[in-house]
Amino acid sequence: MNENVKECIDKFSDEIKQLYLQLRKIIYDSVSQEVAEKLWAKIPSYYVGDRFVRLIPFKDHVNIEAHAVTMHQEELNGYKITPKGMLQIYLNQTVPDDVLRQVFSETLSEIIQ
Repeated sequence: MNENVKECIDKFSDEIKQLYLQLRKIIYDSVSQEVAEKLWAKIPSYYVGDRFVRLIPFKDHVNIEAHAVTMHQEELNGYKITPKGMLQIYLNQTVPDDVLRQVFSETLSEIIQ
């Protein structure tokens, strides 16, 4: 893990760290290309070329910024999607692994026009 990202995540509770690591693993498992992990404006970000996914940890949830989230709103029924199109996964929610694999793959692998 990128040292700057690790320092950022280490400030959160063990529960948030576990959720974050689960989401991070799904990102890496979703694409065959090499993923660059770094902080962008103090936000952990994952890049393939100029495409990105951001995982933004909070006290009780993690926001996921990924372009393809809005294309999967129906499949993400029951999860909050912010007006800016960020998916919020709370500690008491099950992570929708299969849908997130699609979201991350579509966001990082395809050129979205």
